[in-house]
Amino acid sequence: MYVVLKPRIEAALRESFLREASERGLTAIPLPGLEGRALALIGPAAAAEALAAHAAVEEAVADERPYKKVARGLHPHDTLVALGGHALGGEDILVVAGPCAVETPEQMRTVAAAVRAGGAHGLRGGAFKPRTSPYSFQGHGVEGVRLLADVARAEGLPVVTEILDPRDLDAMLPHVDVFQIGARNMQNFTLLKAVGGQPKPVLLKRGLCATLEEFLLAAEYVVDAGNERIILCERGIRTFETATRNTLDLNAVPWLKQRSHLPVVVDPSHATGLRELVAPMSKAALAAGADGLLIEVHPDPSRAWSDGRQSLDAATFARLMNELRSLATALGRRLP
Repeated sequence: MYVVLKPRIEAALRESFLREASERGLTAIPLPGLEGRALALIGPAAAAEALAAHAAVEEAVADERPYKKVARGLHPHDTLVALGGHALGGEDILVVAGPCAVETPEQMRTVAAAVRAGGAHGLRGGAFKPRTSPYSFQGHGVEGVRLLADVARAEGLPVVTEILDPRDLDAMLPHVDVFQIGARNMQNFTLLKAVGGQPKPVLLKRGLCATLEEFLLAAEYVVDAGNERIILCERGIRTFETATRNTLDLNAVPWLKQRSHLPVVVDPSHATGLRELVAPMSKAALAAGADGLLIEVHPDPSRAWSDGRQSLDAATFARLMNELRSLATALGRRLP
């Protein structure tokens, strides 16, 4: 609920309102404008409705949206999330690239140099791999995180990698710049609270069958735990269509940006599962307003231990980056 306090009320009456809000389990957050009289009440709906009758209140407006802190109403300006020397959510369009899985030191050194040369702004790679089959490669764990960090630091790139278990957080913290929450864990609320309790950015992927409201509520868990540095990632949803790995929902990009202040990126690799579709869907994502892209790159996709069919080789990635720079300029933005 949103409330507007009466003008020129006595300080004691305002304090009475705020004290009662706290006693009812509500958090009162000031909104821009109206000389500080506009407040959002975060907490139980029944408590907010009861407080609307307080003598200090001039007007109360019900808000049916269950997500509050990630909503643009509380935060009209875009949130900027630092990635290396750049910021997601502003004029710049940023690209994070790398292999699906951290395999070997040689593979990682080769791909890190390639994505750096191609113009990527961050290095991604999976050290913990949630796989549909228990017999598929599950990743190298913390040792893989250290390897990823070592090659990324050598190339001057920030590290983006997935965390599966809150118990790994302390071991990963020194090596990771952005923690990724994968699609399968979007509603792992214990994990969301854990990454919300640490200061580094969180890249949150939309679940396979999640609605956009559920997606924003997952982000709300992270913000409510104290971390506002969230990057939303549309990576395709499961539909009846089987021609591609998933269905890339580009409606999500403008919808999320209209309703939330958080930056939005797109993962065309996981969305399509087909390397020949990565370039056109990357361009479509930028046209829809995406702030960045996650693109899978491998030195030899035919030999990848995981998801080689959707991975680009170094030359194809470099060519795509050049095309994206021209498109960004045409859109009035910049791919640095």
